Amino acid sequence: MTVADKQTHIQYWSDGADESWKSAEALITGGRFMMALFCWHLTIEKLLKAHWVKDNEENYPPRTHNLTLLHDQSKLNLPEEMQEDLKVINFWNIEGRYPDYQNAVYKTATKEYIDSKKQTVETIRTCLLEKLQ
Repeated sequence: MTVADKQTHIQYWSDGADESWKSAEALITGGRFMMALFCWHLTIEKLLKAHWVKDNEENYPPRTHNLTLLHDQSKLNLPEEMQEDLKVINFWNIEGRYPDYQNAVYKTATKEYIDSKKQTVETIRTCLLEKLQ
């Protein structure tokens, strides 16, 4: 495997994270807060997968949405507070969830909640992007 191949895989995940971020922003503007939270989760997940690729020999990260697992299998060692925030963001992943779980996320997903979490997600996103350089 060449460095160029690895960089292509890292860029794939980083580009996907950027698209998910833009989707979250558009969803927030449109008042679709539950889906915005999901896209925020996707943003962080994809950046963690970019780090996974960077820090492991393989180019294909595990097929998981668990942010803590992805973090732990990389060499990131984010501050404890950020690691705790990853656990909260994990809650926002709604793929394949039962309707009662989706309803719980939906009830949480208010404008106030979005506003209270935006800086946290932006901080983690910025940190992960900087560490990819």
